[in-house]
Amino acid sequence: MSKKKQNRKSRYRGEEWTGTQLPQQSQAWILGKRDSIKKDRYHRSNDLKEVEKVVGEEPWKWPKQPIYFISDPHGDADAFIASLVASGAVKKTGPKDRQIQLTRKGRKGKFLIGGDCFDKGPSTLRLLRVVKKLINIKADVIILAGNHDIRMLLGIRSIQLDPDPRTDHFFIRMGPKIVPFLKEISQEYLQEKESLNNTPSSQTCRRKLYPPKRWFHEFPAQAIWVMPEQAIGMEIERLQNKITLFKKESHKAGLSLRMSYAAAMKWQQLFLHPKGEFAWFYQRMQLCYQQGSFLFMHAGIDDQMANILNYKGWKHLNKKFQKLLFGDPFDFYYGPFANIMRTKYRHHERPLTRRGVKWVRKTGVHALIHGHRALQHGQRLMLRKGLLNVECDTTLNRNTRKKLGMKPAAAAVTIIQPEGEIWGVSTDYPYIKVFNPVQHISQANSKK
Repeated sequence: MSKKKQNRKSRYRGEEWTGTQLPQQSQAWILGKRDSIKKDRYHRSNDLKEVEKVVGEEPWKWPKQPIYFISDPHGDADAFIASLVASGAVKKTGPKDRQIQLTRKGRKGKFLIGGDCFDKGPSTLRLLRVVKKLINIKADVIILAGNHDIRMLLGIRSIQLDPDPRTDHFFIRMGPKIVPFLKEISQEYLQEKESLNNTPSSQTCRRKLYPPKRWFHEFPAQAIWVMPEQAIGMEIERLQNKITLFKKESHKAGLSLRMSYAAAMKWQQLFLHPKGEFAWFYQRMQLCYQQGSFLFMHAGIDDQMANILNYKGWKHLNKKFQKLLFGDPFDFYYGPFANIMRTKYRHHERPLTRRGVKWVRKTGVHALIHGHRALQHGQRLMLRKGLLNVECDTTLNRNTRKKLGMKPAAAAVTIIQPEGEIWGVSTDYPYIKVFNPVQHISQANSKK
């Protein structure tokens, strides 16, 4: 690959309907420097040498058809549609959400949604309807679990559970982030005069939504068996802040306690009832997906999960995940399986060591493809403990982008090409980032 850009014109069908400007030329990924690659302290040599190490000597196994990975859409349907167009696998034929078609590439490829469809963006319901439209036009779609998706499920499910200090805080734990979605549900489904007829009193609703005062004393004793003491302290401190912010944002949104409770109950009907409009969402959800040398998940991995992956495989992880999803919320959310959806490799989280990386590599995996850690310059290669991570959360939703001073119209997709390349397409970087392990090794060897 030449040192500068290549004229590799990508095929964007209907880009004019997305309001975005997608990159038309490509560049070797490593040339992006700090905008495109990062290393942890384990990697001390220059970028070229360290990437050579993580690529390894064993040949990579690539998918037979392209994989299109779109992560962290966070309630922004426009950004999701634009990302589909950026993949070259979907054609936009008009201004309406339903005006999308699969291209020849799209009919052959696989779409992976990397988690976190909920929160932050302008309309979660609209986003999910676009995802369903993609499924309805016969796209091969896999939905991976994100921490926001699971937190929403467990939080609203907890309202109907018996009092338990382990789970009494799960709803309010969502804090102010849940308020816009409750407002969206109330506006779309609860505007009739009789909408609140079967809703209990404000006092009862408060008891259902908020943890009792004794929770702050009871929770540590229950949690000490599964959580580090530091994590327990952080949980309590955060919850106090979230209670304050939830009250403030609910008042600002004009949501009473009764309306918040009614919206939560409507959510259960929409998502958990077998005939609910969005019942398909959690029914289709997976924890992870492996294809050849690539392991896809929302956030990352740790030693314990790497060990299970090595001995039992990724399909076992998904079967176990589905059982845990509707089991004990506390054991699930604070246990090892949820770490795959929320780790950022912080000190208080479950560790990934070189032993864990060896277990991952034994499964044939050379690269983890994930989202969760928001970036502002497109996708990034992260070298962690000798394992290549492709970080794909490019801050798609417009509300967060506005706060960060980024241009509002966004699109991003990470493509695993059968020809042996990883493409990072993003409106936040002027070129398509291209990583070719074989060419990278050749380039590194030529400089020795």
